Amino acid sequence: MNHTLLLFGSIFGMLAVLFGAFGAHALKKRLNADQLKSFETGVKYQMYHAIVLLIIGFNITNPSYFLGISFILGIFLFSFSIYGLVLSDSKGKKLRFLGPITPIGGLFLIIGWVLLLVKVLV
Repeated sequence: MNHTLLLFGSIFGMLAVLFGAFGAHALKKRLNADQLKSFETGVKYQMYHAIVLLIIGFNITNPSYFLGISFILGIFLFSFSIYGLVLSDSKGKKLRFLGPITPIGGLFLIIGWVLLLVKVLV
């Protein structure tokens, strides 16, 4: 599981840098202030949790499958749904079905933090 966490942490971290640069340069002129702020929120949460995956992968012996998958799914559902919402809205065709996916991703992130707390306390 540690290798998987390190793999996903590295991929999500790399993508966060790429998406952050894309947002700051290519999208800055296409998005309004609220859209850009939402896009940046997705990038920040993706990077924060990519770092968490790396820390867990390097420092916790035998992290549970559910701990890792909670963070991985949470990052994907939360951040990538925000990217989809913002980009589709900027083209005038907002993909509204992505709206309910964002809080589900947030719930997975919270579950990951709870499972991490349990791992630390037990």
